[in-house]
Amino acid sequence: MLQSMTGFGAGRASVGSEEISVEVKSVNSKFCEVKLRVPRELAAFEITGTKVVKDRLSRGSIDVSVRRTRASATLVPTVDVALAKEFHKAFVSIAQELKLSDAITVKDIATQAGVLRMEEPGVNANDATAAAAKALAEALEQLMKMRTVEGDALKTDLSSRLDLIEKMQSEIKVLTGQSVKYFQTRLLERIAELSKGMTLDPSRLAQEVAIFADRTDVTEEMTRLDSHITQFRSLLVADEPTGRKMEFLVQEMHREINTTGSKSQHAEIAQRVVNVKTEIERIREQVANVE
Repeated sequence: MLQSMTGFGAGRASVGSEEISVEVKSVNSKFCEVKLRVPRELAAFEITGTKVVKDRLSRGSIDVSVRRTRASATLVPTVDVALAKEFHKAFVSIAQELKLSDAITVKDIATQAGVLRMEEPGVNANDATAAAAKALAEALEQLMKMRTVEGDALKTDLSSRLDLIEKMQSEIKVLTGQSVKYFQTRLLERIAELSKGMTLDPSRLAQEVAIFADRTDVTEEMTRLDSHITQFRSLLVADEPTGRKMEFLVQEMHREINTTGSKSQHAEIAQRVVNVKTEIERIREQVANVE
């Protein structure tokens, strides 16, 4: 099934108290380039996430954004134990210096600035990683669906352009035969005009016509073009990434029609060659988006 390299997908998953959201965007590229951005606390997921993406996608510039939220916004009290100990030492020192009774309470220390503060709970690395994996899988699934829809549109467009090329190719084949007859007629008229009634050498005339026919013969080019088009159509329904193969075939199709144009000495053939080149160039632009 033809896949486009353009797409977008989003996913969200929760595991325990960890909630992760992932967005995946992809555009065309000659290779598979993955840029994965993760929060600092999920740095270990970068390698794993990149591998997961490359296992699913063979081509494209893929941008992955991972964001961490919390399934619950509840804050929890956090104690700076080291600071609390320093405050206790200070209070004891004051009591000793001033010869006061040591009646220091937990409340005395807990109410000091910085000892007790409300914060979000620390990240649960295992839960966050598991949630990120689930969210990424969901995002990739949505991305693949969009790329499939885009791929179907590309397939329809490419098929229609191949039809146009085949139609013009058939016309070129007919016109090539006609051009030889036209050359023979014009040659006879020209010779008759210049010879002023002199007897013509049939063998010499046949030789000239044969030379022209050989010089303008595009049978090999048309045969190869037929083969390239047939192979291209088979790639449209292949179950594997075909973008690079299509790019090669487009290049070869252009080569054959270009050679045909260089051999042609017929205005109508030249016009169809130009039209075929135009369609091949449009195919090349579309193939740039095929995975």
